Amino acid sequence: MHLIQLLIPIYDNEGRPFQRDKFDGIRAQLIERFGGLTAFVQSPALGLWKDTENGTTARDDMILIEVMVETLEREWWSAYRTELERIFRQDEVVVRAIACERI
Repeated sequence: MHLIQLLIPIYDNEGRPFQRDKFDGIRAQLIERFGGLTAFVQSPALGLWKDTENGTTARDDMILIEVMVETLEREWWSAYRTELERIFRQDEVVVRAIACERI
């Protein structure tokens, strides 16, 4: 079993919030395909990283969406990550898989 985590930005690069329908679409698609998800939306996560072009610290506020899957479909998740990058106009959207065990 795997836990898939998606880190989705809540603001665009100019600091404007994304429309709610973008998040609703993600939720609907993942529930339809995988039967459920957990979304941490009340307290956005804070992502910080060093911008190598200008040496400043960049910031993203994001939500965390988790999906548990029996089988890891790497090709599907890779294509979905690319789609999320297009939708949210991001250089990179983090999608990670963690092996896990249901207790």
